[in-house]
Amino acid sequence: MPADIVISEFMDLPAVERLREAHEVLYDPGLVDRPEDLQRLVADARALIVRNRTQVRCALLAAAGRLVAVGRLGVGLDNIDVDACAARGIGVHPATGANDLSVAEYVVTGALVLLRGAYGATADVAEGKWPRQRLIGREAAGKTLGLVGFGAIARATAERAAALGMRVLAHDPFVGPDDPAWVRHGAAPSPSLQALLAQSDVVSLHVPLVPATRHLIDEAAIGCMKPDAVLINAARGGIVDEHALARALEGGRIAAAMLDVFEGEPLGSDNPFRGLANVILTPHVAGVTVESNERVSAVVAETVLRVLSPSGDRR
Repeated sequence: MPADIVISEFMDLPAVERLREAHEVLYDPGLVDRPEDLQRLVADARALIVRNRTQVRCALLAAAGRLVAVGRLGVGLDNIDVDACAARGIGVHPATGANDLSVAEYVVTGALVLLRGAYGATADVAEGKWPRQRLIGREAAGKTLGLVGFGAIARATAERAAALGMRVLAHDPFVGPDDPAWVRHGAAPSPSLQALLAQSDVVSLHVPLVPATRHLIDEAAIGCMKPDAVLINAARGGIVDEHALARALEGGRIAAAMLDVFEGEPLGSDNPFRGLANVILTPHVAGVTVESNERVSAVVAETVLRVLSPSGDRR
């Protein structure tokens, strides 16, 4: 039987069952890796639910003639042609706010791990080595965290970092210097990206991937950073020039980095980070915890149900 709702990536099962109470649902989290099958199966779908890997672009949209809603299990929309959806009257519905806490905790954890620098010693210690001098790291208290962007996730990060005794700066041209959010979330505005980079011990990225932010952190930007600074990107791949970053890490121009997102996912065998000891790589999981997956899935399921109801809000 044709499905009203097609889900091409993993979703919390209770939310899937909630959708099945009202509609025919095709749930196949492997569809993201079978684009030809996905294109065939969305022909009769009224809603498509995706994460960040499914490419909702011209070919897929052309095959989905009945589509009225795209549910995004997350917040970034760079894998969805939003303009093409709007032209067709297809609503795009991200789970705004549902994974803020997970990403904020990831960033603060990354700051602690990178500054301390001792947590990769298990193999050496198990072999009887004792590299204490090499692993004397730094405390987070008193250090400056620089947030590039000051939206909801950055603000949640600022609150947690401030609780650790960190000074928090942020640069966001869309948040005025008199906005009460600065005081409310314990951060101070930086007048420019360059000033923020120059002052920060930890730099964390919190901007969307748009033409203006592609390779925002390039060789010149990295050159503004302190040589013992660390960089965290849990926002979007493409914001960082990966080759420039790899060269900087290899050359000791910055101390370390932690990346959760990349220009191409999964990474190819020719990625520039192979063999580097001062980088931590994770597979786009900063916003995915047991708890956030439940929240994200529930928000998207309820939104899709509302849109598909006879009196649904299709905005």
